[in-house]
Amino acid sequence: MSTPRVFIVRHGETEWSLNGKHTGRTDIPLTENGEKRVKATGRALVGNDRLIVPRQLSHIYVSPRKRAQRTFELLNLGIKDPLPWHEHGAKPTDKPVADDCSARVEVTEAIREWDYGDYEGITSPEIRDLREGQGLGRDWDIWRDGCVGGESPEDVMKRVDELIAEIRSKYQGPVIGKPKGAAPCGDVLIVAHGHILRAFAMRWVGKTLPEGPTFLLEAGGVGTLSYEHHNINEPAILLGGAFII
Repeated sequence: MSTPRVFIVRHGETEWSLNGKHTGRTDIPLTENGEKRVKATGRALVGNDRLIVPRQLSHIYVSPRKRAQRTFELLNLGIKDPLPWHEHGAKPTDKPVADDCSARVEVTEAIREWDYGDYEGITSPEIRDLREGQGLGRDWDIWRDGCVGGESPEDVMKRVDELIAEIRSKYQGPVIGKPKGAAPCGDVLIVAHGHILRAFAMRWVGKTLPEGPTFLLEAGGVGTLSYEHHNINEPAILLGGAFII
């Protein structure tokens, strides 16, 4: 029976992610190494016999930030339709592993990065120093405290919850548990950012952001979310999958 998945992909390395600076609204490009690593990820994980099978994707969500959009371009999925943005660099020289991906690519604010407000462009130690000077104390946790001048955990939960509900109602609820081949696969791809994707994963399994658990997602990293027992009411995080041979 069919059990659809959601693939979450964090954008590749930037100068700020390399240095630990919080990057929300600021639109900066991938580093040269970041581009190389995303290309390698695409070659390893995208294909008809790989983790992400382009023809099985029902929908694709991409952040409005160019670092996420460039990451999507470099994954080289072989999308049939034109992208909904002007490309941010040269096309990959490798031929796409497939040219039969008919999923619509949607740019959405729902998956933009956490708005860091006053903490934009600075590191966690610098944030703690700033808060201490403001009399707020050094014990800062974004999942609990949010960002002064930016978004709270409740703000972030609201927008990712709405996106999760849309994915389940439009793309995955109608196909889950159906015999394979009797309905579209229902896989969904999201290309976005570190904090928002970790928040998405926590909310996927019904956890509040303060209660965790704390996940890590490296720049250019890929995670997989799905369901247990072919049941839309049993969302799960897929910690590891077997290779297809």
